[in-house]
Amino acid sequence: MNRQVLMDACKKLGWKYEIKQDELIVYNANQNANLHGEYALKVRGNTVSFNSYYMKNGRELVKDLQSQFYELNVQYAEQSILQEFEKAGFRMRRDWDFRADEEIAKQFFMVAETRMEGEEERETVIKFSILKDGTVVTDSNYIPHDIHELADKAMAELDNAFGTTRREGFEIKRKSIPEKYKGKTYCTASGQIKSNQETSTTNKITIKR
Repeated sequence: MNRQVLMDACKKLGWKYEIKQDELIVYNANQNANLHGEYALKVRGNTVSFNSYYMKNGRELVKDLQSQFYELNVQYAEQSILQEFEKAGFRMRRDWDFRADEEIAKQFFMVAETRMEGEEERETVIKFSILKDGTVVTDSNYIPHDIHELADKAMAELDNAFGTTRREGFEIKRKSIPEKYKGKTYCTASGQIKSNQETSTTNKITIKR
């Protein structure tokens, strides 16, 4: 979980927290229970632990944190994409036909033009879909070599910002190359920067980012 987004989520919820080494510790989540000086929730990496001894509504509090985190995560994802791709020389193009639904919160395009001689398709368009939990899904077809390098650099910066690593066959999923692009050297795949949520049966809950 991105530390800054996590802190912002706690602030939005009005929770009191502190950072100790690699943990974010919530000591006041507006809970009704007296915690006797112990923590309410503790976040380390993607795992959220709650005080099940003193609190009966720990899972509800984790859901509140998750909901707020995902909402802010969508905003953070959009800002990060625009920042890194504009830095690399892309410009944003709105998807005027897009309407948010139960799965996708935002959708837009990042566009750049190749400087390579002999390229018939001068403009490269990469579609970005941001899911409700902040997962970023990209889709594109043929990308010339110079734009491919710029996009790879920007995506590497996004991985760093999100704390993720895209993996072949998982976040990066290959698709069939359209007939008109066959024979060209650089064809990209659609890819995902995942942000799925898993829960355990104990008092630890994992929120992946």
